[in-house]
Amino acid sequence: PLKNNTTALRCQFFAVKIQSKLTQKNKQNERRKNMEILTDLGSKIFSIFDAVLGMELTSEVIPMLIMWAIGGLLIYLAIAKDMEPTLLLPMGFGTILVNLPNALLEGVISEHGAIEILYNAGVANELFPLLLFIGIGAMIDFGPLLANPKLMIFGAAAQFGIFFTLTVASLFFPINEAASIAIIGAADGPTSIFVATALNSQYIGAIIVAAYSYMALVPIVQPPVIKLLTTKKERKIRMKYEGKAVSKRTRILFPIIVSIIAGIVSPQSAVLIGFLMFGNLIRECGVLDSLSETAQKVLANLITILLGITVARNMNAEAFLTIETALILGLGLVAFIFDTAGGVLFAKFLNLFLPEGKKFNPMIGAAGISAFPMSSRVVHKLGLEEDNQNFLLMHATGVNVSGQVASVIAGGMILKFFG
Repeated sequence: PLKNNTTALRCQFFAVKIQSKLTQKNKQNERRKNMEILTDLGSKIFSIFDAVLGMELTSEVIPMLIMWAIGGLLIYLAIAKDMEPTLLLPMGFGTILVNLPNALLEGVISEHGAIEILYNAGVANELFPLLLFIGIGAMIDFGPLLANPKLMIFGAAAQFGIFFTLTVASLFFPINEAASIAIIGAADGPTSIFVATALNSQYIGAIIVAAYSYMALVPIVQPPVIKLLTTKKERKIRMKYEGKAVSKRTRILFPIIVSIIAGIVSPQSAVLIGFLMFGNLIRECGVLDSLSETAQKVLANLITILLGITVARNMNAEAFLTIETALILGLGLVAFIFDTAGGVLFAKFLNLFLPEGKKFNPMIGAAGISAFPMSSRVVHKLGLEEDNQNFLLMHATGVNVSGQVASVIAGGMILKFFG
């Protein structure tokens, strides 16, 4: 019996070995077939360029293919990863559209092309960003901020990244370009578009990609920075929330008063703040509910779609595939990191002068960037990770909406000094 068992084990061993070799051979055949398919596909694509478009794969065509790939990546991120889909999807498609061969571009970005007309009608004159601000204003509930007004200071502190990045960017770019790049730190797409356009930036495409990409990546970018700058004990600080009722009169007066003050303090921000607060006034007045709903949904979505496909006009290969673009993407990340750090460190500084029981959880300072409501949710989630009874959402939301106002004012200050 022992001999029979040994023979059976040997047979089984050889059978497994033979099966393994067959599997490897099948995989090799499969790889070979896939390579043949890809080679055949590539040759067909090349033949299309050569026969249909009369083009060869030259240094002019390869950048075009790269831009198509970038456009495809933006579409993929919008659909598969749900990263700012209302803007990245039309922007990705527009990127492909404006990088078609010259023979096909006549009706796209020529002087009388559709995208060129839309660009001149809505972006070059800064109209689209302003109309979008009406929709954003109609979406924002300033109640948490009005119930605890002192949270406004964190919104201001979290704009530190803008001015830090301005200093760094000025080492590599002219001052108007450095200012346009710095405003990526506002974490507010419309503000970035408005300021970059007003300053006649030639890198508006890269600036917009950076601004909206990092806004979508807030849940990835912010947590490591927050944890690096805070201790476990600080992240566990509980803040008592008193849900004070905010009167309708206060809600109506707030957008009016803010518009007046912002116009006096920073005149260049008056139009930005004005449109934002006008949208909020429509929301809070109580007699324009249908207009408020239209502004929040129809107007905001329509303008975002037009804005996305229109700003792609600046995404042509010649302007985008440069060292400067990579540098802008890097500086945009620096702006977001230092915005977050500025808010957190400012909260830690205030805690030095506050008694126990009155201290701020430093994490709420990070919500002072304008990425609403993502940043407040990130802070709330981090608080729950340390203490499942530590609810920071309302405090973080108050800071977050204050950051929305502060970022627009910061944009106005940039225009005042460098416009």
